[in-house]
Amino acid sequence: MALQQRLQTRLSQKLVLTPSLQQAIKLLPMSTLELVDLLTQEVVENPMLEEVTAEDLEPPDAVNPAEAAKPEAAADKDPQESWDDADYEYFFGDYLDDGYRPHTPREVRELPPIENTLSTPGALADHLMWQLSLQPGDDDPLLRDIGSAIIGNLDDDGYLVASVAEIAAMGDWDTGDVERVLRVVQGFDPVGVAARGLRECLMLQIAHLGLGGTATEMIVRDHLKLLQSQQGQEIARRLGLTLDELKHHVGVIRQLDPKPGSRYNRTASQHVIPDVYVVKVEDRYVAMLNDDGMPQLRISPVYRRLLDKNNDNRETRAYVKEKFRSALWLIKSVDQRQKTIHKVATSIISFQQEFLDRGIEFLRPLVLRNVADDIGMHESTVSRVVNNKYMHTPQGVLEMKYFFHSGISSAYGESVSSVAIKQRIRRIIEEEDSRKPLSDSRIVRLLQDDGLILARRTIAKYREEMKIPTSSRRRVLF
Repeated sequence: MALQQRLQTRLSQKLVLTPSLQQAIKLLPMSTLELVDLLTQEVVENPMLEEVTAEDLEPPDAVNPAEAAKPEAAADKDPQESWDDADYEYFFGDYLDDGYRPHTPREVRELPPIENTLSTPGALADHLMWQLSLQPGDDDPLLRDIGSAIIGNLDDDGYLVASVAEIAAMGDWDTGDVERVLRVVQGFDPVGVAARGLRECLMLQIAHLGLGGTATEMIVRDHLKLLQSQQGQEIARRLGLTLDELKHHVGVIRQLDPKPGSRYNRTASQHVIPDVYVVKVEDRYVAMLNDDGMPQLRISPVYRRLLDKNNDNRETRAYVKEKFRSALWLIKSVDQRQKTIHKVATSIISFQQEFLDRGIEFLRPLVLRNVADDIGMHESTVSRVVNNKYMHTPQGVLEMKYFFHSGISSAYGESVSSVAIKQRIRRIIEEEDSRKPLSDSRIVRLLQDDGLILARRTIAKYREEMKIPTSSRRRVLF
């Protein structure tokens, strides 16, 4: 059978991600701060882009429609200088004005006062290294080296995560020297730092309070597990104490700090800037985009003149055309992003009207498909939009993803959000008798009275997600 070469014409459809579409998809999941950084960088790199300053803002009636329609960047008649048959004036006429026409009047918002700005405390390692530097180490050259190794192996709670043998192997030190320096570091502030476990941490604090040899120390040293499981009667029997005497010692233990290093390793407070404000206008809620801090971009009229057809420098024209095309698609992508966010926010508001009015217990179950079908977009687009976006609502500043939860059908035929169920479980536990806390099975029966049929393992799952301990650990001894 002979091999032959043939030329055939085939008509087919393909889904191609153009560079402009890729850019639009990339902008959707960005937060407002990330988008601002990107636009600022693009203004630096692309000379065709410029930011509209406050002096350049003009009212809508100050723009001449004839000037806006003037085809300054029209294509050259030379086919080699064509614009790939793209009518940029038709698609991007709104972005080619020398002036700027805001769609809505901008609201001037007051910045929070400087007094509300929180300072970041020093780290635990810095605090301990400062105390180590104050130790007299002229006659002890190993003090600072071993002390630095110990401090470097503390976790955020102040516990030592490496053993004495492991620290000794770091510098070929003797384990006796490491133990000696460890006792020095354990005497630093905060009290209880560099402990190798909870028991040692509490024992260091008890010794600092001068309670060594008391029943308080014996409870922590010998009966800590019984204390954690709320077995007060057994502890009192073993130590020969009355319940009133045991109550006093347990009260002292409750005042101790099980995580002494956490106060120095707090995460920095982050100020969340909402992307959407939900405002009630008369009897309905309206979504308003937050454009504060967002640079308003336009095409630079100075560089647009370089596209004049009388300019014979082909290299200059090719460079300017490429930057012009890139700038137009960026502005269009940002505008499309804002419109998409507004559509998704408006759809969420329509589904969660009762939650906005009455609170978390009236949050409706909602999935991405509901919003996608409502606005006529794909679920993946909605997923990108709600990522890293926040809404300022009458119920507080919430992440957009917060509104999407599965639901459980009640006995009355209505669907209840899992978030609303968690809120009911939390309220039931808050109102329980702390001396006789409710078990998961008892909570199941209480919810059944409200028409919610759930399994006991579902209650346990929700309770663990809310970091609520079991009934035995919630029981209060006194």
